[in-house]
Amino acid sequence: MKEVQQNQIRNVGIFAHVDAGKTTTTEQILFESGRIRTLGSVDDGTAQTDWLDVERERGISVRAAVTRFVRNGVHVNLVDTPGHVDFLSEVERSLRVMDGAILIVSAVEGVQAQTELIWQALRDLRIPTILYVNKLDRVGADPMHTLKSIRRLLTYGAIPIQAPIGVEEDFAGSANMLQEETHHLSIEDELYREMLVETMAERDETLLGRYIEKGYITTAELLPMLEDGIFRSELFPVLFGASNRGIGIPELMDAILRWLPGPLGDSAAPVAGIIFKLERDPDMGRIAYVRLYNGTLRNRDTVHNVTQDIQEKVTQIRKIDIRKSEDVGILQAGDIAAVFGLSRSRIGDIIGTVTGIPDARKLAVPLLTVQVRWRSEAEYPKVVAAFRELADEDPLLDVQWQHEDRELHLKVMGPIQMEVLASVLKSRFGLEVTFDRPSVIYKETPTKTGEGFVAYTMPKPCWAILRFRIEPGERGSGLQYSSIARPERLLESYQNEVARRVSEALQQGLHGWEVTDLKVTLVEGEHHVWHTHPLDFVVATPMGIMNGLANTGTKLLEPLLYFRLSVPEEFGGKVMTELVVMRGELDSPVIRSGRLELEGVLPVATSLNFPARLGSMTKGRGILSTTFAYYRECPPEVNAERKRQGVNPLDQAKYILSVRNAL
Repeated sequence: MKEVQQNQIRNVGIFAHVDAGKTTTTEQILFESGRIRTLGSVDDGTAQTDWLDVERERGISVRAAVTRFVRNGVHVNLVDTPGHVDFLSEVERSLRVMDGAILIVSAVEGVQAQTELIWQALRDLRIPTILYVNKLDRVGADPMHTLKSIRRLLTYGAIPIQAPIGVEEDFAGSANMLQEETHHLSIEDELYREMLVETMAERDETLLGRYIEKGYITTAELLPMLEDGIFRSELFPVLFGASNRGIGIPELMDAILRWLPGPLGDSAAPVAGIIFKLERDPDMGRIAYVRLYNGTLRNRDTVHNVTQDIQEKVTQIRKIDIRKSEDVGILQAGDIAAVFGLSRSRIGDIIGTVTGIPDARKLAVPLLTVQVRWRSEAEYPKVVAAFRELADEDPLLDVQWQHEDRELHLKVMGPIQMEVLASVLKSRFGLEVTFDRPSVIYKETPTKTGEGFVAYTMPKPCWAILRFRIEPGERGSGLQYSSIARPERLLESYQNEVARRVSEALQQGLHGWEVTDLKVTLVEGEHHVWHTHPLDFVVATPMGIMNGLANTGTKLLEPLLYFRLSVPEEFGGKVMTELVVMRGELDSPVIRSGRLELEGVLPVATSLNFPARLGSMTKGRGILSTTFAYYRECPPEVNAERKRQGVNPLDQAKYILSVRNAL
């Protein structure tokens, strides 16, 4: 395959709230580029990038789809991400490997909850972003209102480089606001041009002086600062279109090339890459989608998996595009390809070296846990194997199989994800499963400061003595671990073993939930020259930690959701009463255009079936969007116990026997 220079590559993700038109936009881009000959439809289940059976049936994307096109000699790797909150983990993984982004906002619904969530992640990662206002041909489309809400809710740096021509059924495209000749602009076009020029002038004193003096700024004067601001992820060009009709698509494709950067990296440096997506091919086995930041990979290379500390051999490197693939044999810095042969690798694994790999941005927080049921006992091993495979593709499932009770539990984002999992199990593995009613994932945190102590010296040979101090931490701080134990009493290697085991020991607290928001300090420890084995600290650490939690006590924490709600004004009183009953905390309501808009937080536990109730309360006219907010202390009346897996380390005699396989 001919090598492609990095300045001729773009890695771009398409992001949006559900139903804003990501997949339709991707479909139109592929059609315009000549990659596909006929347009598919999300509604008809024929979209090229929605290839799973469940995606075609439901008309939603549940997996990130990697495709590509070429325009003006530039090779664009395009990732179409899901928009539904239940599949936020796919968005999270895609964000990490993008150099540029298109964030789509519907001109009818405007900025929605997931739009804001993704926007914040894009800003944290400083990814240059194009804002594409879609659905200008729809009834109720309001481009100026949408633009103002983008500037109010997302960023004042959003600048229109186009102005829409017409709206709703009269929408006919957009005028270019960066043309030198502006005397032909309509009055409405001038509003967009003014917004562009004034935003730019406010960023530079020289430009502002010219604008005040002359009353205008030329495009030639604007462009250098505009380019710099976009590449520095401080300014964000806004384009308009109607993807369903293909209007605005060529301009959007040109904007990708013009305003989004190519990748950095050195093909001659040591290999550094990340696996951000896994698929399974019936013939070729596991397909690992790799974004390479440095180095060069070739067929038959042996590569080091840093995350798992294993070596694996690359059998093939292919470019996969709309279920067609081409063996290219090479992957260079800055590019994305499907790599075969990495049979033990998992999503998120780093290969080669960690140099140059960006940090992950955590978006998805599963708030529900659910038990899986299968048809017969004979299917149990197959179901476990299937979910193990799915957990490699989505680690947030956190599949837990309890051998003693023959139970399988997993974490999920919501009911749509459960439906999709059942569908995938049936179509891909030929297994029929059902799920129990989901329950909320609570957490625990210490109620006060205390100590945990363990002297694991019997039955011989063993010797591990540990003393921990456990303190409550700030809400949202997670686990903070440190050691002040003297190395002459407890060797560094043993202290490292303890450090590795503390987080595992905190996975189940006094009530069976993960313990978080605490400081754990190893105050002192002791090994024995003859009797101590490193595994003694694997056994002792959970006993010392649980002894400490028994002394401090723990209280429950529950998850809350941020919500934004819009209902017709006549239903406002009824809905607000319902929110208060659910222990919701509300900001002051706002009346806009005959609708009451509310924001606030809601406990997950009390609002599981609220979306369905809202539909009946408002005759289907309520609009609700939610995102995870934070965990906070439960009211005293909430008592959520969870069945413990395995033997409780507080029962030290039985626990020691169990870990020694002597029960």
